[in-house]
Amino acid sequence: MRVLVLYAHPDPNSFGAALHGAVLKGLQEAGHEVDDCDLYAEGFDPLLSHAERVGYHDLASNTDPVAGYVARLRAAEALVLCFPVWNYGYPAILKGFFDRVFLPGVSFKLVDGVVRPNLWNIRKLAAVTSYGGTRWRAFLMGDPPRKLVKRAVRAVCHPMARPLYLAHYDMNRATPESRAAYLGIVEKKMRML
Repeated sequence: MRVLVLYAHPDPNSFGAALHGAVLKGLQEAGHEVDDCDLYAEGFDPLLSHAERVGYHDLASNTDPVAGYVARLRAAEALVLCFPVWNYGYPAILKGFFDRVFLPGVSFKLVDGVVRPNLWNIRKLAAVTSYGGTRWRAFLMGDPPRKLVKRAVRAVCHPMARPLYLAHYDMNRATPESRAAYLGIVEKKMRML
């Protein structure tokens, strides 16, 4: 299966980088064809420009500024998001990817003014993340990243795509053992994707 991994963390020495490595290792061990999109390393510009916003609904040209990323997304059969939760949301660079690449005609289409999913090529969806706070604290805040993955991103994928959401909570008090256990779970789940 062709898997697009969207990785969003600026520090190559972080636990996020270790998670990214576990994702890649598990997917590669399972024999998947992996397109590793490290948004920071690739210098992805998350800013939606004025011209892009004005041309947002122009299906003939709205993808021009991000054509390479659109092609990678369209070629994928699975999408794996690997990111830390910061301030109960995605890192800005990942949010910018959604703003600039999940365009009309790409992730969705308008049919008589109604949004319809358009990423039917994405049959598997997963997110691998970490939170500084506890699961309870995330729950009290509404856990926006979990909802965005399991509802918003899933809504534009193939109807049979069931999202897998893996999270290590309470990183502020994580132990080497809890981090190692989570890395093992991530590798195992990616081999089963």
